[in-house]
Amino acid sequence: MGKRVFDILLGLALSIVLLPVILMVGLAVNLSSKGPVIHWSKRMGRNNKIFLMPKFRSMRTDAPQVATHLLAGSQNYVTRVGVFLRKTSLDELPQLWSVLVGDMSFVGPRPALFNQDDLVELRTRHGIERLRPGITGWAQINGRDDISIPVKVQLDKEYLEKKSLWFDVKIILLTFVKVFRAEGIRH
Repeated sequence: MGKRVFDILLGLALSIVLLPVILMVGLAVNLSSKGPVIHWSKRMGRNNKIFLMPKFRSMRTDAPQVATHLLAGSQNYVTRVGVFLRKTSLDELPQLWSVLVGDMSFVGPRPALFNQDDLVELRTRHGIERLRPGITGWAQINGRDDISIPVKVQLDKEYLEKKSLWFDVKIILLTFVKVFRAEGIRH
């Protein structure tokens, strides 16, 4: 219950503080390419229930619904503004909504795409599906796009075993460092 209260309070505070940034990013996406400002992606949530996760749209509307690292020529689908959004992780800001409504937490395993069966199966085998997915997580700050699925699941399992409010705070602080340095971002 403490984690959920933490998520709501931090989510409300950040939504207010970041509102000007959110509006500017939304305007930039709208002016730079055709299509909706927000992309709603089908993701696997807690207990493997599908939910719709919002992100600022960083790809063209005709991009296939697969993990970017599995998409041949993915750079051909990313918009000009999308390159910047992904590098700075600003495309993730709409996920504050998912935190506020309870689909996500600030810290937890990153939600798999609905069709990432290998990742979902491994997480389920280790009980990780019981966790609320996060905007950031232990695997995110330990490699993000640069680690394999088995390593990602091992880090998610480690988070499950060590989770605490203080561990979450540590992960959030380390996330800011990683985002500032743009570490582990390939797409």
